[in-house]
Amino acid sequence: MNKSVLSGILLTMFSYFLFSMQDASVKWLVVALPVWQILFVRSVTILGLCLAIGRSQVVADAWRSPVLKPMFIRNLLLLAAWLSYYNAARDLGLAELTTLYYASPILITILAVPILKEDVPLLRWIAVFVGFVGVLIACDPMGTGMKLSLPVLLALQAAVFWAISTVLLRKTALQERTLVQMTISSSFFIVFTGMAMTVYWVPPSLADLGLMAATGLIAGLGQYAMFEGMRRAPVSVLAPFEYSSLVWAFIFGFLIWGDVPNSGVILGAALIFSAGMIVLAGERFGRRVRLG
Repeated sequence: MNKSVLSGILLTMFSYFLFSMQDASVKWLVVALPVWQILFVRSVTILGLCLAIGRSQVVADAWRSPVLKPMFIRNLLLLAAWLSYYNAARDLGLAELTTLYYASPILITILAVPILKEDVPLLRWIAVFVGFVGVLIACDPMGTGMKLSLPVLLALQAAVFWAISTVLLRKTALQERTLVQMTISSSFFIVFTGMAMTVYWVPPSLADLGLMAATGLIAGLGQYAMFEGMRRAPVSVLAPFEYSSLVWAFIFGFLIWGDVPNSGVILGAALIFSAGMIVLAGERFGRRVRLG
């Protein structure tokens, strides 16, 4: 396997471990605080990190960046995804929430063909199908598991918005360095969420403020790893590795809230995880064929 692609996969898997930590902390916070407020403090923390590292040069580069317009559109989609996702988090267990959200890699792979002009081999399409079946089993709308409801629909809506924003990220990642993209992204989010603060601000406790700042630090590291991963590998290769965070969602959900997923979610998760392994095997096999 190409070393660049392998490093992209490893960075992506690390980023989703960090995003799982972020999701667990946000699920804890949304019980008492508005989603807008959590995202605002998170974005301020990330921007602070970017400025501490890049100083005035990163501000100048961000202002002149050729990706300002696509980043603006991407962040609108991302904001819609996070608002949908974290509002769904009030009522769904972390494992159920994450499993529903995993409709997004399927959509990412599909969109990579017309938008990014990526060549998607047969094994990746098989992985998409296996993952889709896993999502259907996990959702179980007609069975005894999760029922179709507003939280379930919000989680699926988040998956759609996230998929489109991820495809756009691949386009911008090739045109601009990671720190500049993070600066632009967090600045947009501060503006978007800051306007809502005039209505939705709730005085946080010192512990909640610290947890929101820690969430921003974790999210900032996750963003950096994800952006770098996108620079090194095709998005249709990386998409199924979002599934790696499902393991962490099970672990965090059980350790923090005592969530025990039902059998449908576990079976769906197993199929979803298998989809990622199919892609990994396909990349190794495809390289051997090319070398042969």
